[in-house]
Amino acid sequence: MIADTAIVFPGTVVPDDCTILDYAVVGKQPTLSPRSTAKREAIPPLELGPGTVVSTGAVVFAGTSIGARVIVGDQACVRERCEIGDDVVIGRGSLVENDTTVGARTKIQAMAYVTAYATLEEDVFIAPCVQTSNDNFMGRTERRHELRRGPTIRRGARIGVGAVLCPAVEIGAEAFVGAGAVVVKDVPPRVVVVGNPARVLREVPPEELVTSSD
Repeated sequence: MIADTAIVFPGTVVPDDCTILDYAVVGKQPTLSPRSTAKREAIPPLELGPGTVVSTGAVVFAGTSIGARVIVGDQACVRERCEIGDDVVIGRGSLVENDTTVGARTKIQAMAYVTAYATLEEDVFIAPCVQTSNDNFMGRTERRHELRRGPTIRRGARIGVGAVLCPAVEIGAEAFVGAGAVVVKDVPPRVVVVGNPARVLREVPPEELVTSSD
């Protein structure tokens, strides 16, 4: 079902059982600033997977592949060249920037910001208002091009509400980042980290693990 007010750009792959709600925009080509460091290349059409829902006012760019049964929440945005796995939820008002991979069954809750060049593996949980980054120089000096990589969040990791992940940090499998933590270095698997800067508090209890081994 495609709402009358939705905009579907030519070439977009939309299976019959997809739902595109009012004022959603799918298949949009990016518009880059002359100073942007993003890739400038031909972008193929957007591909939506079966059973996917693009909710009211959401925007999904061309060049991205969306898996089956994905929900893109109201006013959320998924940029170009992203790979979104099956059964992913992208919450209301969240932004997934370009060249990002999101694994199956991952949940990104409302108002989260997933920076460009990030990797989220399967079964990751991103709480509301989590913020991630990929540039230690905030746009100044040519050195900003040396590190253009967002965080890597390994399988089953959980990131608490309002946490901040600095560029290129790795969050280990099944790790738990507490609410409001500021992560400036890699987090080992299966530990709880809290504070600013984040520090290890304890191990994740066995009953909270998605799997029994790494």
